[in-house]
Amino acid sequence: MIYTHSFIFNPYQENTYVLYDDTGICAIIDPGMYGSEEEQQLATFIADKQLRPQILLNTHCHIDHVLGNRFVFEEYGLLPNFHENEIPLLMEVVNYAPQMGFRYDPSPIPETFLPSHGSISFGDNLLEIKFVPGHSPGHICFYSVDGNFLIGGDALFRGSIGRTDLPGGNHTQLIESIQATLYTLPQNVTVYPGHGPATTFSAEMNDNPFVRA
Repeated sequence: MIYTHSFIFNPYQENTYVLYDDTGICAIIDPGMYGSEEEQQLATFIADKQLRPQILLNTHCHIDHVLGNRFVFEEYGLLPNFHENEIPLLMEVVNYAPQMGFRYDPSPIPETFLPSHGSISFGDNLLEIKFVPGHSPGHICFYSVDGNFLIGGDALFRGSIGRTDLPGGNHTQLIESIQATLYTLPQNVTVYPGHGPATTFSAEMNDNPFVRA
């Protein structure tokens, strides 16, 4: 069984997720910790639960989702895993973070990149990779069939969708990605987004004003 724990970090109120199982192996997704206090929150949770971080995943590489990559690398020795199309966005964070008043310790670069299709595992747990570009060029989501949930990043929110006015965004592409890739998953799947509360595909297909079934 996969357990899901979320934190709300940084001024953007970003959702950072820790997935773990009964063996204590865990995955860290979109670490957005900003500053030592938030870093300690994550580290304390992992220590208290006696978890063993095995993999670091990024749905995409906007600043609010990668602020904690360096800490996770230094604390647990994990390089981030994300889609290769996100490299230009990650490189730009170094340039625009100071302009926005953020102290940013640059994220390490992966040795390999996640594919557009396939899966990735931590322990005995499998997460399917769903390629959902539009909010960013290489945005991916992580779908657990056994857990019946999706870590959705900034593709789909409760009653909304990810911004497409940022560099690399494409509104038409995002709508098509949601309809063709996400809305084909079971309607009762719980969606854990990059910001805000969880939702389900059923709720969004019926009520989301930006993209319905």
